Amino acid sequence: MSTETDPTGRWGVFRTKTVEQSILDTEEPEHALKKSLSALDLTVFGVGVIIGTGIFVLTGKVAKETAGPATAFAFVAAGIVCALAAICYAEFASTVPVAGSAYTFSYASLGELPAWIIGWDLVLEFALGTAVVAVGWSGYVRSLMDNVGWHLPQGLAGTSETEGFGFDLLAFLLVLLLTGILVLGMKLSARVTAVVVLIKVTVVLVVIVAGAFFINGANYEPFIPEPVNQPPGSGLDAPLVQLIFDYQPTNFGVMGIFTAASVVFFAFIGFDIVATAAEETRLPQRDMPRGILGSLIICTVLYVLVSVVVTGMQHYTRLSVDAPLADAFKATGHPWYAGFISFGAAVGLTTVCMILLLGQTRVFFAMSRDGLLPRFFSRVHWKFGTPYRATVLLGVLIAVIAGFTSIAELATLVNIGTLFAFVVVAIGVVILRRTRPDLPRSFRTPLMPWLPVASVAASLWLMLNLPAETWLRFAIWMALGVVVYAAYGRRHSRLHAEPRSGAPRSTR
Repeated sequence: MSTETDPTGRWGVFRTKTVEQSILDTEEPEHALKKSLSALDLTVFGVGVIIGTGIFVLTGKVAKETAGPATAFAFVAAGIVCALAAICYAEFASTVPVAGSAYTFSYASLGELPAWIIGWDLVLEFALGTAVVAVGWSGYVRSLMDNVGWHLPQGLAGTSETEGFGFDLLAFLLVLLLTGILVLGMKLSARVTAVVVLIKVTVVLVVIVAGAFFINGANYEPFIPEPVNQPPGSGLDAPLVQLIFDYQPTNFGVMGIFTAASVVFFAFIGFDIVATAAEETRLPQRDMPRGILGSLIICTVLYVLVSVVVTGMQHYTRLSVDAPLADAFKATGHPWYAGFISFGAAVGLTTVCMILLLGQTRVFFAMSRDGLLPRFFSRVHWKFGTPYRATVLLGVLIAVIAGFTSIAELATLVNIGTLFAFVVVAIGVVILRRTRPDLPRSFRTPLMPWLPVASVAASLWLMLNLPAETWLRFAIWMALGVVVYAAYGRRHSRLHAEPRSGAPRSTR
């Protein structure tokens, strides 16, 4: 139905914003982001946000509890799931080079209400992700400070199990510092990220190369341990798939590899954030697919190699869950590497935090520019070309959250939010192919529509393996988002106002 004949009726909430109109919005001087990024910058951003605590922690956890030495296969399986989604993201990001990632893609294919829902989801995902990573970074830095005899007062070292809540000064200051860097410009952010990523990748390569000399082939026996049923979950702590289908997940064995994949998948979260920088890329049609797919391939190879080396250095039954890489070197008589790895983890989390914050500010900016959030936040800085108002607001809020609140129990919301975005993007790329086959596409998803269908199925399977409690919290946040949209977003949407002269109208 035409939006001209039904501008505010029941079909209004599913009205799409045309690709042409989205691109036209990026040319408004007061709301135009500065284009400064290359394919290399995008790849560095992707590697910077993907390689975090996952590679330093999850390897030992899944090897010891779920997959054994076959953890390498689990990383491959999780990488394939992400690759299916990444291919869909690559087509969208090169066809609709506008800030907002999955939010913008949904607006062009599914309509305003679905776009709001996914945008609301991404705001939660990136905000919690930034705060959780900042708190994790603070823990690594405090550990390094303790090693040299520097100790923060207990009240400034984060939450205390014995005396209630404290204030995590380091996490608070980190978020504020990164907020300032993001306000000063994307090119500066890219340079800072490049330096930190170089340090982080160097640490990972040292682990791989040095660890290869300490591999004992006997530690790979058995490579795929005999399957063992997981202890049954209870209540909301149980995976949703168990409650619905009475399915009993398996540790070890072939099925244990796929169970492990649902865990190590979380180490890949972040490549989708590259798409939020599409509007600030000089040649997005060419560079977006390269940045998204390139960063994912690099990280998958590094993850597989690390898992092979670590399970070869120490038998999987003796691996540490908290610090498997560092403890594996200690077990081989080389404790010096433990401090080196902890340093790499602390440095690496800096870029993870910054790029998560970058992703959230760009989604918030795009929603504000469309009128679904106050337009006040869509103004860009006259000199730096960054959405400084949105960046400062969100940076201060997240700094306070990271400083005052222990939110580790909410971290799984980041995971379900990411997977939900994967599902929406895969569906949206199929719909846009059918509704706008005329659009120029520099990158096209192959095997249409089967590859997006496979992406949806794989993402839904991993979502079903999350606890029912996570689903409940996610549903509450989504319901709150619908209320906010009905009360503010729908009434202030620019698509519900008279279109600008010459601006293409949606005809869906």
